[in-house]
Amino acid sequence: MSLRFDDEASRDLRVRVQGVPVDSYPALPPEVARGTVRRITVVGEEVLHRRCREVTQFGSSELARLIDDMFATNAVADGAAIAANQVDVDLQLFVWDITDDWGVRHVGHIANPVLDELPVAQRVLAEESEGCLSVPGPYKLVPRPDHAVVRGRDQDGSPLVIEGRGYFARCLQHETDHLHGRTYLDRLARRERKAALSEMEETKDSVFARRAARAAELGKRDTGRPAEGGA
Repeated sequence: MSLRFDDEASRDLRVRVQGVPVDSYPALPPEVARGTVRRITVVGEEVLHRRCREVTQFGSSELARLIDDMFATNAVADGAAIAANQVDVDLQLFVWDITDDWGVRHVGHIANPVLDELPVAQRVLAEESEGCLSVPGPYKLVPRPDHAVVRGRDQDGSPLVIEGRGYFARCLQHETDHLHGRTYLDRLARRERKAALSEMEETKDSVFARRAARAAELGKRDTGRPAEGGA
């Protein structure tokens, strides 16, 4: 399934679940209630810096449980999206719960995502502030195309096509990068990367504290701080 962002679609403010508009949707995805919060990996940990394996066990209870856990972890971290290697799982999978520039909320998951290569004439770069749950604290300007189309499969193995513009397009690209072993820091000049890492060291404790407080608010067990030495 796919969603086009023409004028008619842009006026439809219904929540998109797996790219499909729905008439009603809860404040928290149902997966959050079912899921267990997992430890979020931090830049420097090996699993974040290599290409992830393809998902092959579609329709399994293990995959469904992982998706639930990723939604729960993302909610506790107040994230827009999270990739499997950010919860220390070596699989090509990410989930999202994000509101775009037009006020449309998008919720879903995708396995084995591949970004369409946009023709040069259709690429419009937007330089916007970008952060990452695995780089707790800093935000830096990162140029990315303002339009993205990603193709993959849902948890049952059915083909899935998701289209995004603006902030949602940035999210789709950011998470696909993760599954190739890249973080947004890899798109920065050396000086900016060093500054981001320094800022992370100064701010990460307050970020971890906010996550712990959010976990308590949602009735979830806090998984604690990331492993020392990761960054």
